[in-house]
Amino acid sequence: MLKKLLNTLLITGVASIAGLTQAQVPTPTPSAMPQIVPAAPQLAASSYILMDANSGVVLVEHNADERLPPASLTKMMTSYIASLELIEGRIGEQDEVLISETAWRKGGSKMFVEVGNRVPFIDLKRGIIIQSGNDASIAVAEHVAGSEDAFADVMNTHARRLGMRNTNFTNSTGWPDDNLYSSARDMAILAQAIIRDDVEYYPIYKEKEFVWNGIRQVNRNRMLWRDSSVDGLKTGHTEAAGYCLVASAERDGMRLISVVMGTSGDAVRTAETQKLLTWGFRFHETRRFYQPGQVLSSARVWGGANKQVDVGLSDGLILTLQRGQFDDLEAGISMNSAIKAPISAGDVLGTVEVKRGDSVVHSAPLVALADVERGGLFSRLWDNIRLFFYGLFN
Repeated sequence: MLKKLLNTLLITGVASIAGLTQAQVPTPTPSAMPQIVPAAPQLAASSYILMDANSGVVLVEHNADERLPPASLTKMMTSYIASLELIEGRIGEQDEVLISETAWRKGGSKMFVEVGNRVPFIDLKRGIIIQSGNDASIAVAEHVAGSEDAFADVMNTHARRLGMRNTNFTNSTGWPDDNLYSSARDMAILAQAIIRDDVEYYPIYKEKEFVWNGIRQVNRNRMLWRDSSVDGLKTGHTEAAGYCLVASAERDGMRLISVVMGTSGDAVRTAETQKLLTWGFRFHETRRFYQPGQVLSSARVWGGANKQVDVGLSDGLILTLQRGQFDDLEAGISMNSAIKAPISAGDVLGTVEVKRGDSVVHSAPLVALADVERGGLFSRLWDNIRLFFYGLFN
């Protein structure tokens, strides 16, 4: 049984204001009429999705969970793992990677490394992202895990950790394989993880060219030239996959991730990506109301060493809505009726619901922000007596 707290928060614009009544809402004038939001664009693609990178809200999707060949989008996971190795200090940027004959002989797009050469790890990472080098991808896979097969196991472990439910990797490059597949949603989840976890190396994704072995190659992501707000991520193409593109852009503090898979050409994937991003930014906005771990309230604790515990949202509160829908949002807190010690930080003690009228816009668990140990024997006995009478009258 959840006990509704008396205090509620009305979220308006950029602040929380209590006590706004219907009589205070001004009558709309022609200049203040709600924005008309057209239907989401329908794309010439097998599968697509548009997600807000911060809130994780999906604005539009089509066949987003269909398992499709990802082609070189696969290299996003290869690059992500390479970054984790750098960030966690297991590999250094200037560590030299020996180029095997297997990496050198691989066909398709290349960075043009030479067999037997030793190449700095960071240069191989650029070769993966900018030049989409199959040779660079295999060299990194072998350096990290010993072999490409072993590296694929690492890729799948991270895919499961991130919640990529329709993905299976068999190689580091996206080379065609019947058992290699992913989905638009999973690629958006991976892009979100790269943006969140790889802050130091993410700027490489917007570099437009890279020269290696005297050969200048440009980034295949045409969106980097077409839209100045785009700063990543990756293209892919095989005959089976068609032309694919994962892109991310940031405008006025709002970041969107788009994924299009299975288009008919390079120009098409670029144009369809632009449609998604334009519609998303034009008709939606994202606002942060509470930080992760911010104290929202406190709860009475029975039988504890402390009588109160602070509660909040472990992930904070970020909302993505259509423009104009942030007016008259009401956030209500519901707390569990009898909270007993011991309590561990992170235990769910209630719920926060954000409503607009009768519609629930967002809900999230309200969690303890600190541990509360059991109180002494006398304290617990006295609280049990008080709790008994509390239950009679409530």
